Amino acid sequence: MTGEMLIKFLDGIEKHIGTLKREIDLGQVEEMINAIQNAKSIFVMGAGRSGFIAKAFAMRLMHLGFNVYVVGETVTPRIGREDVLIAISGSGETTSVVNISRKAKELIGSKLIAITHRSDSTLAKMSDVVVLLKGKIKTERNEEVAKIAPLGTMFELSSMIFLDGIIAELMALKSLTEKDLEERHAVLE
Repeated sequence: MTGEMLIKFLDGIEKHIGTLKREIDLGQVEEMINAIQNAKSIFVMGAGRSGFIAKAFAMRLMHLGFNVYVVGETVTPRIGREDVLIAISGSGETTSVVNISRKAKELIGSKLIAITHRSDSTLAKMSDVVVLLKGKIKTERNEEVAKIAPLGTMFELSSMIFLDGIIAELMALKSLTEKDLEERHAVLE
Protein backbone atom coordinates (compact mmCIF):
# COMPACT_ATOMS: atom_id res chain seq x y z
CA MET A 1 0.00 0.00 0.00
CA THR A 2 1.37 3.41 -0.98
CA GLY A 3 1.95 5.67 2.00
CA GLU A 4 2.50 2.89 4.53
CA MET A 5 6.15 3.81 5.12
CA LEU A 6 5.24 7.50 5.27
CA ILE A 7 2.79 6.82 8.09
CA LYS A 8 5.38 4.65 9.92
CA PHE A 9 7.91 7.47 9.51
CA LEU A 10 5.51 10.10 10.89
CA ASP A 11 4.56 7.80 13.77
CA GLY A 12 8.26 7.30 14.50
CA ILE A 13 8.91 11.04 14.51
CA GLU A 14 5.94 11.66 16.80
CA LYS A 15 7.23 9.06 19.28
CA HIS A 16 10.77 10.40 19.01
CA ILE A 17 9.76 14.01 19.68
CA GLY A 18 7.79 12.85 22.72
CA THR A 19 10.95 11.16 24.03
CA LEU A 20 13.00 14.28 23.27
CA LYS A 21 10.51 16.41 25.22
CA ARG A 22 10.62 14.10 28.23
CA GLU A 23 14.39 13.65 28.28
CA ILE A 24 15.75 17.12 27.43
CA ASP A 25 17.95 18.52 30.19
CA LEU A 26 16.62 22.02 30.89
CA GLY A 27 19.85 22.86 32.71
CA GLN A 28 21.72 22.35 29.43
CA VAL A 29 19.13 24.49 27.66
CA GLU A 30 19.59 27.29 30.19
CA GLU A 31 23.38 27.16 29.82
CA MET A 32 23.05 27.33 26.03
CA ILE A 33 20.66 30.29 26.14
CA ASN A 34 22.89 32.16 28.60
CA ALA A 35 25.92 31.58 26.37
CA ILE A 36 24.03 32.86 23.32
CA GLN A 37 22.74 35.95 25.12
CA ASN A 38 26.18 36.80 26.54
CA ALA A 39 28.16 36.28 23.33
CA LYS A 40 29.48 39.16 21.30
CA SER A 41 28.94 37.06 18.17
CA ILE A 42 27.61 33.57 17.54
CA PHE A 43 29.19 31.15 15.07
CA VAL A 44 27.40 27.98 13.97
CA MET A 45 28.60 24.93 12.12
CA GLY A 46 27.89 21.37 11.13
CA ALA A 47 28.82 19.10 8.25
CA GLY A 48 26.40 17.73 5.69
CA ARG A 49 22.77 17.85 6.71
CA SER A 50 23.74 19.06 10.18
CA GLY A 51 25.29 22.02 8.37
CA PHE A 52 21.92 22.82 6.80
CA ILE A 53 20.36 22.74 10.27
CA ALA A 54 23.10 25.11 11.51
CA LYS A 55 22.35 27.54 8.67
CA ALA A 56 18.61 27.48 9.43
CA PHE A 57 19.37 28.23 13.10
CA ALA A 58 21.73 31.06 12.11
CA MET A 59 19.00 32.62 9.99
CA ARG A 60 16.56 32.62 12.90
CA LEU A 61 19.18 34.04 15.28
CA MET A 62 19.75 36.84 12.77
CA HIS A 63 15.99 37.47 12.69
CA LEU A 64 16.18 37.87 16.49
CA GLY A 65 18.91 40.52 16.11
CA PHE A 66 21.99 38.49 17.09
CA ASN A 67 25.36 38.87 15.35
CA VAL A 68 25.60 35.40 13.84
CA TYR A 69 27.84 33.76 11.26
CA VAL A 70 28.09 30.39 9.56
CA VAL A 71 31.58 28.85 9.72
CA GLY A 72 33.03 28.42 6.25
CA GLU A 73 31.14 31.22 4.51
CA THR A 74 33.27 33.82 2.76
CA VAL A 75 31.84 36.71 4.81
CA THR A 76 32.44 35.03 8.18
CA PRO A 77 34.89 37.06 10.30
CA ARG A 78 37.44 35.80 12.81
CA ILE A 79 36.01 34.26 15.96
CA GLY A 80 37.14 35.81 19.26
CA ARG A 81 37.28 35.08 22.98
CA GLU A 82 33.94 36.80 23.63
CA ASP A 83 32.18 34.70 20.99
CA VAL A 84 30.43 31.34 21.08
CA LEU A 85 30.68 28.49 18.57
CA ILE A 86 27.70 26.14 18.30
CA ALA A 87 28.80 22.87 16.72
CA ILE A 88 26.24 20.29 15.57
CA SER A 89 27.37 16.68 15.10
CA GLY A 90 25.32 13.60 15.85
CA SER A 91 28.37 11.42 16.40
CA GLY A 92 30.48 14.20 17.89
CA GLU A 93 33.36 12.78 15.86
CA THR A 94 32.96 14.51 12.47
CA THR A 95 36.56 15.43 11.63
CA SER A 96 35.96 18.95 10.30
CA VAL A 97 33.60 19.86 13.14
CA VAL A 98 35.94 18.49 15.82
CA ASN A 99 39.04 20.18 14.34
CA ILE A 100 37.41 23.60 13.94
CA SER A 101 35.83 23.35 17.40
CA ARG A 102 39.19 22.46 18.94
CA LYS A 103 40.80 25.49 17.28
CA ALA A 104 38.05 27.85 18.50
CA LYS A 105 38.17 26.45 22.02
CA GLU A 106 41.88 25.79 22.62
CA LEU A 107 43.65 28.34 20.40
CA ILE A 108 41.19 31.24 20.46
CA GLY A 109 39.45 30.67 23.80
CA SER A 110 35.89 30.92 22.47
CA LYS A 111 33.02 29.28 24.32
CA LEU A 112 31.96 26.00 22.69
CA ILE A 113 28.46 24.51 22.64
CA ALA A 114 28.04 20.98 21.29
CA ILE A 115 24.76 19.60 20.06
CA THR A 116 25.22 15.85 19.77
CA HIS A 117 23.74 12.52 20.78
CA ARG A 118 26.98 11.17 22.27
CA SER A 119 28.16 12.44 25.65
CA ASP A 120 31.37 10.42 25.33
CA SER A 121 32.37 11.97 21.98
CA THR A 122 35.45 14.08 21.30
CA LEU A 123 33.26 17.12 20.63
CA ALA A 124 31.27 16.73 23.85
CA LYS A 125 34.37 16.24 25.99
CA MET A 126 35.94 19.51 24.86
CA SER A 127 32.76 21.62 25.03
CA ASP A 128 31.70 24.12 27.68
CA VAL A 129 28.04 23.27 27.15
CA VAL A 130 26.74 19.96 25.82
CA VAL A 131 23.15 19.51 24.71
CA LEU A 132 22.39 15.82 24.26
CA LEU A 133 19.72 14.86 21.73
CA LYS A 134 18.86 11.25 21.07
CA GLY A 135 19.51 10.47 17.45
CA LYS A 136 17.84 7.15 16.67
CA ILE A 137 14.56 5.45 17.34
CA LYS A 138 14.76 2.17 19.20
CA THR A 139 12.79 -0.60 17.58
CA GLU A 140 12.90 -4.33 17.88
CA ARG A 141 14.77 -4.59 14.60
CA ASN A 142 17.57 -2.21 13.54
CA GLU A 143 16.81 -2.73 9.84
CA GLU A 144 13.36 -1.24 10.51
CA VAL A 145 15.02 1.98 11.68
CA ALA A 146 17.06 2.20 8.49
CA LYS A 147 13.91 1.86 6.38
CA ILE A 148 12.05 4.51 8.36
CA ALA A 149 14.83 7.02 9.07
CA PRO A 150 18.19 6.25 7.44
CA LEU A 151 21.57 7.48 8.64
CA GLY A 152 21.27 10.55 10.90
CA THR A 153 17.71 11.53 10.02
CA MET A 154 16.30 11.40 13.55
CA PHE A 155 19.21 13.39 15.00
CA GLU A 156 18.88 16.01 12.28
CA LEU A 157 15.12 16.35 12.78
CA SER A 158 15.59 16.49 16.54
CA SER A 159 18.23 19.20 16.14
CA MET A 160 16.01 21.29 13.89
CA ILE A 161 13.02 21.04 16.20
CA PHE A 162 15.14 21.62 19.32
CA LEU A 163 16.83 24.69 17.82
CA ASP A 164 13.48 26.14 16.71
CA GLY A 165 12.40 25.66 20.34
CA ILE A 166 15.48 27.65 21.42
CA ILE A 167 14.38 30.41 19.04
CA ALA A 168 10.90 30.43 20.64
CA GLU A 169 12.52 30.68 24.08
CA LEU A 170 14.78 33.55 22.96
CA MET A 171 11.82 35.35 21.35
CA ALA A 172 9.98 35.21 24.67
CA LEU A 173 13.02 36.35 26.66
CA LYS A 174 13.52 39.29 24.29
CA SER A 175 9.76 40.04 24.14
CA LEU A 176 9.80 39.83 20.34
CA THR A 177 6.88 39.10 18.04
CA GLU A 178 6.77 37.60 14.57
CA LYS A 179 6.38 41.17 13.26
CA ASP A 180 9.73 42.07 14.87
CA LEU A 181 11.36 39.13 13.07
CA GLU A 182 9.77 40.08 9.74
CA GLU A 183 11.62 43.42 9.89
CA ARG A 184 14.90 41.51 9.54
CA HIS A 185 13.64 38.96 7.03
CA ALA A 186 15.32 38.97 3.62
CA VAL A 187 13.58 40.89 0.85
CA LEU A 188 16.20 40.31 -1.87
CA GLU A 189 15.10 36.83 -2.84
